[in-house]
Amino acid sequence: MTSRREGRPGGRREGHRLRGRLRRTLLAGAVAAAVVLPVSAAASPAVPAPVPAAVGEREPLPAVYAAHRAGLAEAARMAADAGHPGRATRLHAMEAGGAAQFLAFDGRGTGRAVEVFGDLATADRIAVLVPGSDTTLDTYQRFREGASALHARLSADHPRSAVVAWLGYETPGTVSTTVLTAGRADEAAARLGPFLSRLARLAAPGARMSLLCHSYGTVVCARTATGSAVTDVVLYGSPGTGADSAAGLPTAARVWAGRGGSDWIGNVPHVRLGQVGFGTDPVDPAFGARPFRAGRGGHSDYLKPGTESLDSLAGIVLGTADGGAGRAGAVQEVPRA
Repeated sequence: MTSRREGRPGGRREGHRLRGRLRRTLLAGAVAAAVVLPVSAAASPAVPAPVPAAVGEREPLPAVYAAHRAGLAEAARMAADAGHPGRATRLHAMEAGGAAQFLAFDGRGTGRAVEVFGDLATADRIAVLVPGSDTTLDTYQRFREGASALHARLSADHPRSAVVAWLGYETPGTVSTTVLTAGRADEAAARLGPFLSRLARLAAPGARMSLLCHSYGTVVCARTATGSAVTDVVLYGSPGTGADSAAGLPTAARVWAGRGGSDWIGNVPHVRLGQVGFGTDPVDPAFGARPFRAGRGGHSDYLKPGTESLDSLAGIVLGTADGGAGRAGAVQEVPRA
């Protein structure tokens, strides 16, 4: 009897403690949302758009790019005709004067887009960027600017580099319940894995790929079977991945983690209660990822030109990174498997 009476208060205390942690997690999410919301687009309206172009996997890249540019132009026309000039303007900007290279484009809803920067057919160093919450066709320019900055940084040291901006899933809204669970990430991972296999066939023989994952995108990458072509998986600005350690990820690649000194995600409790939250912080040494220097930047600054984080990410892609000891230098060959 005595042990049961003593156990009940302890159980209540544990329940209160867990509920307190959950409240702190949700509060931190609300605070983060308040920070992010001013720079996030409102929910995309129902804008008409054409069915995505049907392109065979064996089509040459120039034909693939041309087909999706045509679909993009048609989506812009339909948006303008339907009285959505803002969406039409943003879609026209995505065309980049007819120079954009899209492996996929879908203008329906919040949209999907997979864009290539550089010459994919000759590149032997490829970075695939996976974005986080609130990345849609209406906020795409921010994502594109980061991809372009990384490509410029890589090309300065190694011209045979390419960057693929993979907006291949419906990202959760920062102000939503979906951002606290892995549902969207599971759906995205089911698409990202096969895409990486196709990308390996499109690139130069023996090309090495790095998967660079930001914010909620780290949850996606943590669920993606990467295959042998991916040598590095990089997690930055992560809320957690749902895995207890890097060894628990479905990849044989090296796993890296970093966080900027001003990134608000560091204030979010890295806990998991049932299906809510993502657990261990990837920058915690206990997670087992290789650290990289991410500088002093905020949550949206990792790919900004001139930053330490951009240098570090470029070093990982090129194979010159040293686990955080300095800036990327001359290209060194990564031993081939």
